[in-house]
Amino acid sequence: MEAKKYVWEGAIPLQIHLHESQVTALPPPPPALILAPRIGYLPLLAPLIKPYFSSTLPPGVDTIWFDYNGIPLKWYIPTGVLFDLLCPEPERPWNITVHFRGYPGNVLIPCEGEDSVKWSFINSLKEAAYIMNGNCKNVMNMSQSDQAELWHSVMNGNLEAYQRVSSKLKLATQSFGETDLTAQVKTGRVPVRLYVLSLREDFDDLDEMPRVDSWEKISYINRPVQIHQEDTCFTLHDALKTLLPELLSDESLTNVKLGGVDFEDAVRNPNEDVSSDKLVEDQGKNAHKHPEAGHISSSVEIKLIRIQGIAPKLEIPFSWVANNLTNPECFLHICVYVKVGQ
Repeated sequence: MEAKKYVWEGAIPLQIHLHESQVTALPPPPPALILAPRIGYLPLLAPLIKPYFSSTLPPGVDTIWFDYNGIPLKWYIPTGVLFDLLCPEPERPWNITVHFRGYPGNVLIPCEGEDSVKWSFINSLKEAAYIMNGNCKNVMNMSQSDQAELWHSVMNGNLEAYQRVSSKLKLATQSFGETDLTAQVKTGRVPVRLYVLSLREDFDDLDEMPRVDSWEKISYINRPVQIHQEDTCFTLHDALKTLLPELLSDESLTNVKLGGVDFEDAVRNPNEDVSSDKLVEDQGKNAHKHPEAGHISSSVEIKLIRIQGIAPKLEIPFSWVANNLTNPECFLHICVYVKVGQ
């Protein structure tokens, strides 16, 4: 419970600046200071931000969006994951810019406020349920009251309320790889969202790491990781090799293309059911076996891993990570920086 409370109570101090093109009053307004929940989403901060900047906005219809160093921030990615991914050297407060005009529809899918964020969250929960249980019927059949309570528990950071409702869904989100009272080792699929930034520049310190200036430099991968009874020493390193066979192997790295499901496809039609072909890849009969004692390709070096603000060691048991560091939508979000050789 201590680890889960750490995840739910985590927050990031934000210093939010209004974009200069939308300042119509002098002096310009000072930045807004907000403590944002890690498990939350940036559009949910709109009720706090809009009143603060409303007196200086130009005429027009408000459509809120954010950027960091010129990169539009994808609203359906949890705030904490965005921070872990884009700030390798943690910046506190995190200086981001808010816009109320000029929505970048070529980069971001439309967001119509809280309702869009809610359905994105529910759809992620469906995906996680399918990966873990082979179907998402329990999520699809949630009552309106349970669905509302679950969503409000996330918005309010109420872990007790969340656990009360989510327990009805019977999702296999806990005790992966651990022994239950009958001495049976629990196994299952762990839903993982992996964000990989591949760099060719070398650096020794995080503050020397090149800034991310485009989403095109980040590969998004949506794959399950299987934990089996025989995987008693299955580590985070082993899980990464399962998730990234294209990089973490001795094969040629020329023209590497990382596969996976594009999350944007999942949130475009949040009311639709989840396709089994789309969500769960067949990893083959041997996918669960412990990797050979081989080594990571000499051309690739893992520079940084962040999960819920933690930079875990590669030797940490993956079952502990899966049991304690998942987000409320039941996915484990892993941010990885890798140095790729020429």
